Amino acid sequence: MAKQKIDAPRVPQGLPDLTLGTWLESQDVYELGVISDCKVADQEAAKLVFDQVIFRNVVFQNVSLQNIELTDIIFENCDLSNADLSDAIIHRTEFRNCKLIGTNLSGAMLRNVKVDHCLVDYANFRYINMKQVILAGSSFVSADLYNTTLQQVYFNDSILEQAQLSGTKLAGIDLSGCQFLTISAEADDLKGCIIAPEQAPVFAALFGLIVKD
Repeated sequence: MAKQKIDAPRVPQGLPDLTLGTWLESQDVYELGVISDCKVADQEAAKLVFDQVIFRNVVFQNVSLQNIELTDIIFENCDLSNADLSDAIIHRTEFRNCKLIGTNLSGAMLRNVKVDHCLVDYANFRYINMKQVILAGSSFVSADLYNTTLQQVYFNDSILEQAQLSGTKLAGIDLSGCQFLTISAEADDLKGCIIAPEQAPVFAALFGLIVKD
């Protein structure tokens, strides 16, 4: 197994509480603080910048934050379901026990990101560029990873049932620890993909083959 090493968020200890404005404005900058136990609702802003911030128990409801830039961020027990974070730039960020159901991250760039025990079902990951990313113990049921770029991306004990991976090159990607009965992918994309023996019938079905017991 490839060594799984990514850079953790560089977040100082003892950060003060940080309060968001009543209305987020495009290109606002928030840094060095903890945002906790609140709801961010009905907001639309572009190119927001968050640097060295902890989000704890925050609900994002009906928000569009395109081109958001997140650097050295921790999300704990947050709900970002259906948030529009398309074209985001995300560096050294961790999502811990979060909901990202239906979240739109299409076109985003992720570097040194960990998604740990999160619900990411139906999320839109189209055209994402991911490097040094760990997806651990999370559910990606029906997630759309069409035409994504994966480099040093590790799927650890995650659920990929009915995930869309067409157009995504899987050479060197280890899916052997993941759970799925059906998955969508193209034959050329599967070359070099690492799977477990019990997963072979799933991939054989993509080629119209029948594995006989």
